Amino acid sequence: MSDDDATDAAADPSTEGGGVGADVDTADADVDATNADTDAAGANTADSLIATRELSVSFGDLEVVSGVEMTVDRGEFVGLVGPNGAGKTTILRAITGTVDADAGRVWLDGDRLSGLSAREASRRVASVPQETGLSFDFRVRHVVEMGRTPHLGRFDGHDATDAAAVDDAMAAAGVERFADRSITAVSGGERQRVLLARALAQETPALVLDEPTASLDVNHAVTTMELVRDLVDDGRAAIAAIHDLDMAARYCDRVVVLAGGRVRAAGPPETVLDAAAVGEAFDAEAFVGRNPATNSPAITSFPRSETASRRLHVVGTGPDTASVVARLAAAGHELSLGVVPEGDVAAVAAADAGATVVTVPAFAGVDAAARAAARDLAAAADATVVVGGADPTADSPTPDDSAAVAADVVDAAARVIRVPGDTDGEDLLAAVADPSST
Repeated sequence: MSDDDATDAAADPSTEGGGVGADVDTADADVDATNADTDAAGANTADSLIATRELSVSFGDLEVVSGVEMTVDRGEFVGLVGPNGAGKTTILRAITGTVDADAGRVWLDGDRLSGLSAREASRRVASVPQETGLSFDFRVRHVVEMGRTPHLGRFDGHDATDAAAVDDAMAAAGVERFADRSITAVSGGERQRVLLARALAQETPALVLDEPTASLDVNHAVTTMELVRDLVDDGRAAIAAIHDLDMAARYCDRVVVLAGGRVRAAGPPETVLDAAAVGEAFDAEAFVGRNPATNSPAITSFPRSETASRRLHVVGTGPDTASVVARLAAAGHELSLGVVPEGDVAAVAAADAGATVVTVPAFAGVDAAARAAARDLAAAADATVVVGGADPTADSPTPDDSAAVAADVVDAAARVIRVPGDTDGEDLLAAVADPSST
């Protein structure tokens, strides 16, 4: 393959990991022509850099994507999340034109993708694929230069503007130090960053990224997401398939939850990534808290359990109790907690779970009202779960105030389940489910 052929391949939609553009509109009759420029939410597709309407894709008899409608606006980062096989990669490939849609339409910057040439589409959206067919002995810089192909005539060479774009892209992606190395000699993570540099060199208003951090170490994963976030804040649009839910919640403006090739939920991460949506999409149980460092949702998933939901009051404080609260909440139990100091990590976890929490100011005594409220909750619960040494009265004839309060609350319970602070999640759920456990 000649150099000219190789760079032309970057804009050829038939090339694995290459550019974009193809006639994916094969179902004009399936969409009402009077609504051709309006998506399901009523937004005009001309206002969005990327838009799909009723997008459906099948491979043979297998329908992979069905009726997907979404938009990605300027200055917006949209994350596609969902289990393996949900259709995330297929949607991205339909947007870039590397797979044909069976029905529906795709718009790029207000124009139908079906009406754009590969070169025209490649000036509007750049792709960072999960895998690439680049197996020839190209230098890394040469691969990045392929991103300039949509801006060149067939026989044009790279000028100073192209060279500057390539230099900037390689610096942003952190690949300049191995610019002269063969693409076949770099690691999987390094190759992923080279593909990102190629997309940046393309200088498009929109980016499509398929698992952009999948092969990267923690440092480069965060650096990549920060870079995309900065580009979006500067006015570009980005859509990415992301497996890491915490990463999607931290960086994305909107999240689209996919399962079975369909959109199950869409919106801001703090409203979409709740326990119910995550559980339904991933067939798992989930606890959704808040990351104190980023103030974004933090999702912890657990294997699905078959325990019946119960009303439980929890007695305890600190990280061990927080873990118990999280696991019980994920399993679908209705919880209350108390008495605990304000700001205690267990109180935070219970609040994230939507539980009723009885708190008192830190380092203050427990007043009669708080004690009575906690006793009422324990009495109304199916069982009270005592975590670790929260109720040490049997071994402490003169307990401190917190132990005395815990003992008083436990005394009001119809059934008491004591679990060690380091209890295993399965053992915890088994204890709650076993009516004979105490």
